[in-house]
Amino acid sequence: MKQSYMPLFEKVSLKSGVQLKNRIIMAPMTNFSSNEDGTVSEAELAYYGRRSGGVSLVVTACVYVSPNGKGFQGEFASDHDGMVPSLSKLAATIKEKGSKAVLQIFHGGRECPPGLVPNGDVVSASAVASEQSAGVVPRALSESEIERIIADFGEATRRAIEAGFDGVEIHGANGYLIQQFFSAHSNTRSDRWGGSMENRLRFPLAVVDEVKRVIRTHAKQPFLVGYRFSPEEATTPGITMEDTFALLDELARKELDYLHVSLMDFWSLPKRGAEETKTRMEWIQERVGHLVPVIGVGSIHTPDEAVKALETGIPLVAIGRELIIEPDWVEKVAQGRENDIKTTLNKDDQERLVVPDPLWQAIVHTPGWFPLGD
Repeated sequence: MKQSYMPLFEKVSLKSGVQLKNRIIMAPMTNFSSNEDGTVSEAELAYYGRRSGGVSLVVTACVYVSPNGKGFQGEFASDHDGMVPSLSKLAATIKEKGSKAVLQIFHGGRECPPGLVPNGDVVSASAVASEQSAGVVPRALSESEIERIIADFGEATRRAIEAGFDGVEIHGANGYLIQQFFSAHSNTRSDRWGGSMENRLRFPLAVVDEVKRVIRTHAKQPFLVGYRFSPEEATTPGITMEDTFALLDELARKELDYLHVSLMDFWSLPKRGAEETKTRMEWIQERVGHLVPVIGVGSIHTPDEAVKALETGIPLVAIGRELIIEPDWVEKVAQGRENDIKTTLNKDDQERLVVPDPLWQAIVHTPGWFPLGD
């Protein structure tokens, strides 16, 4: 291995006691490939098995915690105890090669397609239409329904513990339900769950508290909790960097194992609420990095780029598409074979790369998403 890449392979100890063998994480990526009943498919098990072992930690695609939280066709489930055997297979597959397994838990809120939720009853913090899902106006959740969904996040955490996962990542990013409560665009409530910043923070923090309560009650060994967030929204009103700083200040008090930023570009600059003199990642690291480890992500393709990201002070980097294109990315860096890392896909690569058919079809039919060769 090149001397300059050695920082990527340093061990990391998290607050929960979970130990990571290196600083490279597999980012969560939707793969649209689960069975109709919400169980993990054999194709998914093979896909995760092929990419486990090199990275220290695999964050799965998101699972929906409530029946009305399903956000994607082919998304796997954790909304009832019947899912535990399926989830157990996934955890075992990831851990078998030596990676830690983290289940990302999620509710899609107003981004759920009506055809995927019971009776087409799409719900959110408020009856505000999505900017992304044209024509769908969600129903505002009642107080009792909000409490039920918070409990559902806890129950999904219990199932993750029973299934043998090493932790959960709370999906508070990408415009889904937790973010919908935090955003002044999607949350126009006038009760204790909306209005002021303090009230809009209540739902995300309640989910964190419930997840941690369940872990204290049920986990018999170290079990981590991460939280993923999107630092800004494009809408006005909407989340700004200033809003995100308020969220991070609160999350930093929760003894989390990590905060995971959702960005397309690690080096992107803030739009609102912070000066453009620093990248979003640098602002975030400066704000809370001394209190809780931050995972950086976004267009980190090469080991040189990963090392450059670590040089900003963040302790962990996540790669996603790179592990689809090159499942042995980490191993090749460790073996000094970085020049052998594949950087493009060919249309006949599906079988060799062990990619489920729905995900492969999405890749080849979405121009610009992946670098495609001949």
